[in-house]
Amino acid sequence: MRKILLVTSALLLITTTFACNQVAASITAIPDPAVDETLRSTPAKQTVVLAGGCFWGVDAVFKHVKGVTEVRSGFAGGKGPVSYEEVSTGNTGYAESVEITYDPSKVTLGKLLKVFFAVAHNPTEVNRQGPDEGPQYRSAIFYSTEEQKRIAQAYIDQLNKAKVFSAKLATELSALDTFREAEAYHQNYLASHRDEPYIVYNDLPKLENLRKEFPELYREPGK
Repeated sequence: MRKILLVTSALLLITTTFACNQVAASITAIPDPAVDETLRSTPAKQTVVLAGGCFWGVDAVFKHVKGVTEVRSGFAGGKGPVSYEEVSTGNTGYAESVEITYDPSKVTLGKLLKVFFAVAHNPTEVNRQGPDEGPQYRSAIFYSTEEQKRIAQAYIDQLNKAKVFSAKLATELSALDTFREAEAYHQNYLASHRDEPYIVYNDLPKLENLRKEFPELYREPGK
């Protein structure tokens, strides 16, 4: 779907992606998680895998979050070796995902999930995100520990109970089987394609929303 959008006429592309961007890059004011991990007293390393539509934008958002040390674009939720072209068919069970490595002495999982729900994507959309359609673009949290599962489930329940969003969250909560890194050209994609129309209308606004809504968490990569 994304490739189709990129080869349409400029006018159609701008009209379509701008309209979709109202969903993909929206800001939703949400509360802090009532259940979260405690900031550690010493540096450490933890990872969590999140899926929220095209991994280009989600990757870029978390590369701008303080306490995050590495973000890789890839695939989760399926079985066996896979390529981007195969995942794009929507028949593999995989979702475009990002593996986020963070320092729990600087940022908590709950804070990362707050960014995920508030500005990285629209968690109420089912099997789509903005202009991209199919189960490979679903909203998902792939947990690797019971603690991650507990925090994520509690936050989903909290947001649904408070009716923070206009619809119930569609975010899938699943145990991580494996994370498969995507091809090299997908890594850090936004930084190298800032003028690409898809990025301009769907992903750059997410970074601006992160900067405005989470100034205490926002940083420029490398700082």
